[in-house]
Amino acid sequence: MNADTAAMPAPPVSLPARLVRLHALADAALAWLKAPVDLLVRLWVAQAFFASGLSKLASFDSTVLLFTYEYHVPLLPPELAAVLGTTAELVLPVLLALGLFGRLTPLALFVFNIVAVISYPDLMEAGLHEHMVWGLLLLVTIAHGPGALSADRLLGRWIARRWAQ
Repeated sequence: MNADTAAMPAPPVSLPARLVRLHALADAALAWLKAPVDLLVRLWVAQAFFASGLSKLASFDSTVLLFTYEYHVPLLPPELAAVLGTTAELVLPVLLALGLFGRLTPLALFVFNIVAVISYPDLMEAGLHEHMVWGLLLLVTIAHGPGALSADRLLGRWIARRWAQ
């Protein structure tokens, strides 16, 4: 190496290479958000369904009347639909919040959400919009899984350790 080449500056980094580095830095910096956002999505949707279940349970006679005259659940008698609907709204959100059965639970709630929309033809536009948002967030959880802050993740680690022994 001669003195002329030692003093030469390094070639400039191209714009695409800078963008790739910037993207990698941003991705690494934001990666810590995945777990809390997954948890927040699960808790937000779970709270909406659980609150509805609690209101149905608080006045179950009224709930049966609603299923008899307002909600038109296909293929089920109103009493059975009221029991199943209330049970689903109380049990599935707890599983969702905990992150148990990570993709199966949001799938069950997604189907339940569709049945709720179909069964109540007088649903107002605002209510329909809420159901669409819940459905979209449930689809995200179905596609992405429950995330790192979930009972599934903890149980998976525990099972892996137990089997490794």
